Amino acid sequence: MPRTSFFFAFVLLALFSCSNSHNSTGQEEEAVQHIPRLVYGINIDSLKVIKGKVKKNEFLADILLRHGVGYQVIDYIARYTKDTFDVRKIRTGNKYSLICTNDSLEKVLYFAYEISASDFVLYHLSDSLYAMRGAKKIMVKTDTVSGTIESSLWNALVANNADPNLANELSEIYAWTIDFFGLQKGDRYKAVFDEFYVEGEYIGFGRIKAARFYHSNKNQYAFYFEQDSKGDYFDEEGNSLQRTFLKAPLRFSRISSGFSNSRMHPVLKIRRPHHGVDYAAPSGTPVYTVGDGVVVKKGYQKRGGGNYVKVKHNGTYSTTYMHLKGFAKGIKAGKAVKQGDLLGYVGRTGLATGPHLDFRFYRNGKAVNPLKVESPPSKPIDPAFRPLFDSVVNKYILLLDDLR
Repeated sequence: MPRTSFFFAFVLLALFSCSNSHNSTGQEEEAVQHIPRLVYGINIDSLKVIKGKVKKNEFLADILLRHGVGYQVIDYIARYTKDTFDVRKIRTGNKYSLICTNDSLEKVLYFAYEISASDFVLYHLSDSLYAMRGAKKIMVKTDTVSGTIESSLWNALVANNADPNLANELSEIYAWTIDFFGLQKGDRYKAVFDEFYVEGEYIGFGRIKAARFYHSNKNQYAFYFEQDSKGDYFDEEGNSLQRTFLKAPLRFSRISSGFSNSRMHPVLKIRRPHHGVDYAAPSGTPVYTVGDGVVVKKGYQKRGGGNYVKVKHNGTYSTTYMHLKGFAKGIKAGKAVKQGDLLGYVGRTGLATGPHLDFRFYRNGKAVNPLKVESPPSKPIDPAFRPLFDSVVNKYILLLDDLR
């Protein structure tokens, strides 16, 4: 072959190879860049998704019939997929999705009902009829919230654009050490906690890992720690925040009348001792026992405390809960109760001008002011776990000390 012809043949071969290489790389890049859209684990690139929420008095049949799914199909999945999910448990307000063919017929291929923000049940409605449970991925993010009390912890969290339900959790943690009905303007708080997200949407918070309250001119820390497979909250010295008695028998109320040896009775209009604390709260507010014990009395006083429950905690202490609207299921004399067990509900039975709880605390049979009862702490950090606990404290305390 002449030298010139050989040269041109070599150039053409090189150009052809480069062209093929470029096309191949482009195809690979295109394949890599394309990520299928998955909903409930289904590729919906060529499908249509119709989203909705279950309306009041709406059932599965109402939703599916409206979108052309036959009654026989609906009846089959309702009958034979109960082990996966009972369709009678579909709740108003929960989300659902219909995944359909993307054409004029719009045939429903799948129906997904969201049991919760993360859990769902997926019904296959095309070839074979069956249901399967699934869960969306939950992303966990650690966050902090801090603020100053102006009126209540709940309002402070709302003003801070934080989840107000954190107030419930914080009140549980500090139930034994802080009287939340006695929070003062200017008290400050900070908490470190987990937040949960599904598909970028906030669905709630998890455990509070650490917290700090500045109340009554002192700091009160709380650190979550597990020892002997049991989790609890401890202060920075390793003392348990849990006490023998809760600070109060109900949550988020206000003290309408305190302990007194001479109080003007709102109904009788005479002065007489009031050896308890009145907590004004909406009718039906749950009332809990402040400590372990046994119910010794359950009854009704027409010209006095109305529906009431008395709990004996030990040989020294007992408590009484009065003016109840009603009693919790199973509450009767002789029943053993644990701290935080439900006793009844706030009402206005007996001599009462409005719904409230009259709470009384007795030491050796003598009434004492519930707000001044000092309660010993539960088991502290075991020395064997002390180094690990100290590392948890060191991890969070600097963050908590930055209290603004």
